[in-house]
Amino acid sequence: MRTLARCQGRVVIIGGGPGDPELITVKGLRALETADAILYDRLAPKGLLENLETRALKIYVGKRPGEGLPQEEINRIMENLACRGMTVARLKGGDPYTYGRGEEECMYLIERGVECIVIPGVPSYVAASALHGVPLTSRGVSSSFAVVPGKEAPGKPDGRRVKLEEIAKSVDTLVILMGASASAEIAERLLKVLPPETPVAIASNVSTPEAETVVTSLEGLRELGINGMVKSPAVIIVGEVVRLRDKLYREA
Repeated sequence: MRTLARCQGRVVIIGGGPGDPELITVKGLRALETADAILYDRLAPKGLLENLETRALKIYVGKRPGEGLPQEEINRIMENLACRGMTVARLKGGDPYTYGRGEEECMYLIERGVECIVIPGVPSYVAASALHGVPLTSRGVSSSFAVVPGKEAPGKPDGRRVKLEEIAKSVDTLVILMGASASAEIAERLLKVLPPETPVAIASNVSTPEAETVVTSLEGLRELGINGMVKSPAVIIVGEVVRLRDKLYREA
């Protein structure tokens, strides 16, 4: 049952998109412009806040492994600001509900009587597909795709862990997020069920000036991973659609 709002303020969780400031939605941009406070992540679009016409309080809450504010503290900051009557914009990279913990934050706020609104954003894998010339579906080549994480939350029961090999056998295109550091292990698991020559595209730093695409095979992905050559953040796309890149992508 949804708890009635008890705070005068509210929190708007905004998907900022994959990195290019121009890929945020119009609705998301308007929410930033009218916010009293903005909490932003490490993967929020660079340059977006610098060019924003606002007097809002800006608070950086980005996290790296072993660094940054605990999630519980971020939740409390949002709650406290909203209960002071402020409109709080929570700016995230990509889409809030796609490996963004936006659902955790929204549930926390709603349970404590804080109004929470979510504005979707362009996920990194959608941007990687369009901008790097690798469609996720294409008639006659791929009718299905699955998106999986390259790493999972610690302590997750074995029965709930992603069954990567089974998924790879069940779809035409496999998309792996947050998999740069585990790319060698991922490739070894996939090589158990897919041919070593299966094409792979590695899209790094999607939609930013540092964007880069490496096209290889599953065996090549394994070697790149072993040598620590898969740049993060990366979107790894596995499947025959990767071969279409030659017809779809041209360097600017």
